[in-house]
Parts: sequence; C-alpha cells; structure tokens
Amino acid sequence: MEYRTLGRTGVRVSTYALGTMMFGADGNPDENECADIVHAALDAGINLIDTADTYSHGQSE
Repeated sequence: MEYRTLGRTGVRVSTYALGTMMFGADGNPDENECADIVHAALDAGINLIDTADTYSHGQSE
C-alpha cells in the first residue's frame, strides 16, 4: 500500500480510502458484513475511512 503525508500533520494515510456511505439502512444494513468490509480494508493496509454523521442517518459511523 502506498501512503502519503496528510498536509502538514505528519500523519501518513493510504492513497486508497474506504467509503462508508452505503453502510447502514440506506445501503447495506448487515452490520456484520459491513464490519467484515472494514476489516478487509484494514488488512489490505487502508487506514483512511470516509464516514460522516449524515451517511445512513449516522449508522455508517
């Protein structure tokens, strides 16, 4: 996995991100499956996860 520095923070983030907009009632309501997706991303070296309190009304977080 390739990583880059996030601005001037010194934090190294993966060049790929996992988007979670479709986690929860508005997409995939299976919590276990969504957790498996997160774990697969982490195992692949992804450390940047895009989530927001508005995705599936906060369920994706």
